[in-house]
This record gives sequence, structure tokens and C-alpha cells, in this order.
Amino acid sequence: MSLHVDSDAGRLRQVLLHRPGAELSRLPPDTVRDLSLESTVWVEGARAEHDAFAQVLRDRGVTVHYVADLVTEVLEQPEARDWVLDRVVTDDAVGPTLVPPLRKLTEQADSERLTDYLIGGILKSELAHVTTNGLRWELMNRDGFLLAPLPASVFARTTSTWIFGGVSINPPATPAQRRMSVHTHAVYAFHPMFTAEPFEVWYGADVPPQTWAVLDGADIHVLGNGAVLVGLSAGTSAIGVEKLARSLFATGGAGKVIAVELPHGAPPMQLDTMMTMISADSFLMYPYLEDTPRSWTVLPGSTPDDLDGLEVTGNDDLFESIGEALDLEKVGVLQVDPDIRAAEHEQWDDGNSFLAIEPGVVVSYERNVTTNAYLRRHGVEVVPIAGSELARRRGGPRSMACPVERDPAERATPSRREAV
Repeated sequence: MSLHVDSDAGRLRQVLLHRPGAELSRLPPDTVRDLSLESTVWVEGARAEHDAFAQVLRDRGVTVHYVADLVTEVLEQPEARDWVLDRVVTDDAVGPTLVPPLRKLTEQADSERLTDYLIGGILKSELAHVTTNGLRWELMNRDGFLLAPLPASVFARTTSTWIFGGVSINPPATPAQRRMSVHTHAVYAFHPMFTAEPFEVWYGADVPPQTWAVLDGADIHVLGNGAVLVGLSAGTSAIGVEKLARSLFATGGAGKVIAVELPHGAPPMQLDTMMTMISADSFLMYPYLEDTPRSWTVLPGSTPDDLDGLEVTGNDDLFESIGEALDLEKVGVLQVDPDIRAAEHEQWDDGNSFLAIEPGVVVSYERNVTTNAYLRRHGVEVVPIAGSELARRRGGPRSMACPVERDPAERATPSRREAV
């Protein structure tokens, strides 16, 4: 089976990416905060940097699939088009008086144009010929968005995570990202690339919009050996982790979930900014944390009467628990020791969100000079990419890539691995 991710550090074979497009170029500066952006982005520069990132992956033998292309191909199918529009153009999303004209506009658009609408948004000016007396219509100016753009689409990992032989279609925490899950689900449900062979949907199989049971792919690491590591963050709730774990256990998708509490505050952390798996038995760890992260091991219910339940146990040491899950005597923990301001700057740009493309080989923003040099001194091959514009979105290479095929990760002899 080709659709399979056995480890977050195994050799990467196939990946989903989203090339920055209209969702960024159409944004006026006064809307960025409302759409979960920190600042405006020079779109041409971001595209060039993203193209270079994609080429690095191709040069390493990775097959790159663009999400927008897959969505466009899916929308050629009438059934799939109706499925998407039934979930996007709704009373709650756009207002009851705007459903008929927006539905007409989207139904008449060709598939490529419709993809632009779905990801890049629809302006009031694009329905200027429509006569309506709707309250929302009257309140909006000509350049207002009737359907908001999705600037977080560049983070292809956010809305789906492949875990061993199946996928979790992650319900995002913010309204600005929730439509992204509809597009992701449509691709998995209708595109021939995914319908050609069976796979499990661990979570998110056409669930309604979630308020509390939310997940973000940047918080999920596939450790291997039937174990999954999940960070509890602003984008991933304890309820979401419990529901994912219960589904994985019920279907045999995984046997153990380790949940780790991430620091709160500004800048907010996700799991791959606090720690990144760079080989089967080693992690890069963000060095300046006030306390050791708390973690818990989640297992299936232990009694016959509790088959749907969970057994949750607090861990004394996160990396000891990871080592136990992976049958390792030691787990390598690499921690940079730079000036604190340099470390915080790199974390703010999510510079610690490295993407492993095979064990011991990672892609990183070139601006992470201190961390990159440190990794090289410890035998890790770092493939640098430019990220001056991409980093404005506060996401690293890992968050921009959704692996759909990875090999198991080879590891060093456990007795030779030591914490650094």
C-alpha cells in the first residue's frame, strides 16, 4: 500500500503542498488580523520561495502533489462539486439571502475558477450584477469578502495527518481554517489518487464543524512502532486527542498515544516548534522552556467492559516514555544553546519546524543559522531554503508539507544513542 506513513522521520516518498495564490494576493492590509495572519506577505516572493522548496523535495526523489490541482480535478465531478458547495455555501457561512446568488455563481464557474473562489474568496464586487436586499449585503463595501479567503492553506499539514495506514482529517480550531477541511475531505473522498486503494479515516469522516474536539496536524508526530505523539496546544484540544486515540485504538491503527502539554503564551507553540523528530531515535528540542513539559501515555481501556474507554497515565519523563514506545534504550535529544533572543526569534518564525525527508536529513529555513550549524556539527544533513516571506506566516517547512507516503525510519543501535 503506497498511502502509508510509518514514521515522521522515514524516507519521504509523496507529499501534498499548497502553492501560495489568490488567498494572499487579494488580502487588504486591514483584514490580516481577522484571518489569522500576523502581517501582509509579498506574494510573488512567497511563491518563488515555495517553488524552490518544492524543487528541493523533487530533487530528493519526493513526488509533489499540489492541493489546488487536486481540488480542481475533483470539482470536475458533478457529485463532488455538489458535495463541496453543500458544505461551503450555507446559511450559516454566507447568510440566507446570499446563498442563491453565490450558489449560482459557483455552479456556473469552471473547475479552475471555482477552486480560486473556494481558496481565494469571493468579493462583493464579483456579484455586482446581483440585486438583493440582504442585510449582510447592505453592510459590506464593494471590496468586502462574501466568502472569506483561506490564507492558512499554505499549511497543508494543518487539516490532515497520515498516521500509519490511514488519515485524520483534522477539524481546525479557528473559523478561518475550517473550510480547508472540506477541501481536504473532498480530495480524499473523490480524487482517483485516493479512491484507487482503500485506507482508513481515523477521524473527521464528515463530522460537523467542531468547537472543542479540534486537531492541528503540526501537533501530530508519527513515532513508529504503533505509537503517536500529539501536542496539546491552542489548535489541538484534549478532547480532540481523546477522540483520535479512541478511533485509532478501536480500528487497530495505533496502540499508544503520548500527549504532551505545550507552553502557553506568546508566541504560541505547536509541537513541531517545540520539538522535531529528525531521525528514528533523535529529536531537536527547543531549549528555552521554563519547565519540563508534562506528558501522559494514553492506552486503550484495560477492562472488557471499557472497550471504548481510555487509560491515561502521567509520565515522569517525556523522552523516557518515547524511548519505551520505540523500544529504545536512549533517545537522542539535541538542544541548541544560543543567546536566548536568537532562539526566541527562530521559534517565532517556526524555524524549529524542520521537515525530515529521510533519517538524519532535514529541510530548514536558511535564516536559522545557529540551529542549522548546530545540527550539522551533530551529523545531521541540513538542506536550507529561503523563507523571508514564507516565515511571515509563522510556519516552517514541516507545517507546509503533508506527507502521504513515508517509509519506516531506520535507527541507530539503541545502546549507542545518548541524550546530547
